[in-house]
Amino acid sequence: MIKAWAVSAPKEKLVPYEYDPGELGPEEVEIAVEHCGICHSDLSMMHNEWGISSYPVVPGHEVIGKITNMGPLAKGLSVGQRVGVGWMAGSCMHCNPCIGGDQNLCPTGEGTIVGRHGGFADRVRVQWPWAIPLPAGLDPAEAGPLMCGGVTVYTPFEQFEIMSRDRVGVVGIGGLGHLAVKFANAWGCEVTAFTSTDSKADEARAFGAHNVVNSRDDAALASVANSLDLLIVTVNVPLNWRAMINTLGPKGRLHVVGAVLKPIPVIAMELIMQQRSVSGSPNGSPITMRNMVDFAARHNVLPKTEHFPIAKVNEAMAHLEAGKARYRIVLDM
Repeated sequence: MIKAWAVSAPKEKLVPYEYDPGELGPEEVEIAVEHCGICHSDLSMMHNEWGISSYPVVPGHEVIGKITNMGPLAKGLSVGQRVGVGWMAGSCMHCNPCIGGDQNLCPTGEGTIVGRHGGFADRVRVQWPWAIPLPAGLDPAEAGPLMCGGVTVYTPFEQFEIMSRDRVGVVGIGGLGHLAVKFANAWGCEVTAFTSTDSKADEARAFGAHNVVNSRDDAALASVANSLDLLIVTVNVPLNWRAMINTLGPKGRLHVVGAVLKPIPVIAMELIMQQRSVSGSPNGSPITMRNMVDFAARHNVLPKTEHFPIAKVNEAMAHLEAGKARYRIVLDM
């Protein structure tokens, strides 16, 4: 039996829950959970905000732990090896995206907490490619948030072949944004942080921002017009989109990784005349995740975290929901 924490309906508190996972699948690995980061997506799944939750829900998709068992078709891993798990737990491995190395875009891909039980537990199971070997130089107690939040903001750097000479902006200095600033600085870029909270300016600079702009000050936005090669939007709220797009220089890209639920208005001529782009992406493929943790280990990119024991998981979730997390929360098992 696997011992976990689960909710049985929206808005309920997490309670202890046990389940029988059945036989280990031939391509699966079982992982003893040591630490598990908390992502806002865990709250969304607990509350069924996206309409895809099936109860009981065991949250947790920023897992760090050691492999305890492997199916006969699992490859390239070993029992006792420390690995990380993110949003994805499985993919078909035969569709065009999978064959092309974009397994995170697999149309039948399985989310770690979508239709299956996640890492707020003593053990979790995933298909072997989604168990990402953790480099020895990466602190396992702090690395969990890299597996979702980290790869989400890292992916654009690889996907769009960002150069160290590029100028990168990051909108929102929160759980995603502070990691985006750290990665952009380690990548060698000039980094501009956009925040609606002036009190975060010093912290943004400590994370690696060279410039800080108030995202709700139209004059401040105008002062950086036509200057950025990439603008990563990590927030989930409406912005002054025209001003944000106009911070981009020629061939600049506004890239959305925050779940903005309202439409983003775009004036076509302001894209066409400067050959600008607006795009988005989810998490990352297994190879992107492996590259991300290797890069993070080499450049000491880790989240700023707060830790809670698993027994205080409801306090941790309330802390996140109240917007008090600075900047990612990790549960210690």
